[in-house]
Amino acid sequence: MLLDTASLYFRAFYGVPDSVKAADGTSVNAVRGLLDIITKLVTLYSPDAVVACWDDDWRPQWRVDLIPTYKTHRVVEEIVSGPDVEEVPDPLQAQIPIIREMLASLNIPIVGHAGYEADDIVATLATLADGPVDIVTGDRDLYQLVDDAREVRVIYTARGMSNLEIVTDDVVQAKYGVRANQYADFATMRGDASDGLPGVAGVGEKTAATLLQNHGDLDAIRAAAAAGTGMSAGVAAKIMDASAYLDVAPTVVRVARDVDVTLPQVPLAPLGVADTAHAAALAAQWSYTTAWERFEAAIAARA
Repeated sequence: MLLDTASLYFRAFYGVPDSVKAADGTSVNAVRGLLDIITKLVTLYSPDAVVACWDDDWRPQWRVDLIPTYKTHRVVEEIVSGPDVEEVPDPLQAQIPIIREMLASLNIPIVGHAGYEADDIVATLATLADGPVDIVTGDRDLYQLVDDAREVRVIYTARGMSNLEIVTDDVVQAKYGVRANQYADFATMRGDASDGLPGVAGVGEKTAATLLQNHGDLDAIRAAAAAGTGMSAGVAAKIMDASAYLDVAPTVVRVARDVDVTLPQVPLAPLGVADTAHAAALAAQWSYTTAWERFEAAIAARA
């Protein structure tokens, strides 16, 4: 089970009241909420191992170089030099080191790499895995990794932890009219305002899906537009007008599957393998003992 960790701790932060605090007054709502999310996932899906995929670089420069608007609206405005800093609420920012320590205490490895987003780590580890993979995320971009033949699926959290959706190739096809292996090209044409991706002007989801159904992939669509065949003159003109964007956008939208990381060979620890005394002490320090006990019970139930 590969966690898109930031998407989950943001969900926990906004889903658990900020009145949840440790004895010293530190907010721990994201810490406690994330642990409860992981416990629910372990209970429902019984993974052999859980890996926390991490944004070592949430806005990689190589993506910004290609599309300067990439995630621009999420950059802290006061930063005038140095690496871009993502706008994160202060009470959440203060909890991130605690989250990392908590994950380590649960024997859940954190995997990231300089210059890459968590999506890229998820993609690489999913590619390296030789068995079934569950990807837990609220980000549709990772639909491009769904692969029924390899038993790679997405557990989609955007509708809430009480309405988790299992996304397979059939689900992607039913939602968008494209196969999962076409989703990156579909997303490239559609664009995504939340990521600062403009898309092809005048080409929405329906047109993008129809083009992919008729031509297979973006390269073939561009070739047909240039030749003036297989689509209306108006659509061909829109594709041609977006040539500069389409030259670079696929590299930005497609997740990297070859990051220099390795798949951790760490099973989800049965009780007694991890340092449970340390985990319990940490839970007591940060006032999430009850959540820790629920996690213990979930591990014991699957052992």
